[in-house]
Amino acid sequence: MKEKTTIVAQRMKELREGIKLSQAKLATCLDQVEQTAIFRYESGQSFPPYGVLMQYADFFDISLDYLFGRTDNPQGKLYNFQPKVWKNQGQIHELIEMCFDPASPANAQLKETLLRIMEEQNK
Repeated sequence: MKEKTTIVAQRMKELREGIKLSQAKLATCLDQVEQTAIFRYESGQSFPPYGVLMQYADFFDISLDYLFGRTDNPQGKLYNFQPKVWKNQGQIHELIEMCFDPASPANAQLKETLLRIMEEQNK
């Protein structure tokens, strides 16, 4: 538990200092968290409760995986969002065909651009 406390304390401090926010100012941004508590969490003197960890994750827009040191990716260990429609080229073409009026002079160029963008997302 000591190692987890250390990494959480370190990450909490790095996140706050990364946006040049004082402990007192951060305390005013969080719900029912005092500056003295933030000091104890960041120094590893005590471990923050679940609610505080969730507030940090929400405030800094990070995952709890990152806060706990399970990954160095702030979005999380398993974050790899890729909509299913991007995986099926047939569906992509069908969607794009429905979106554009064939009589439009920009139709061919818009379709080509969208297809290229969607294919790049699959890489």
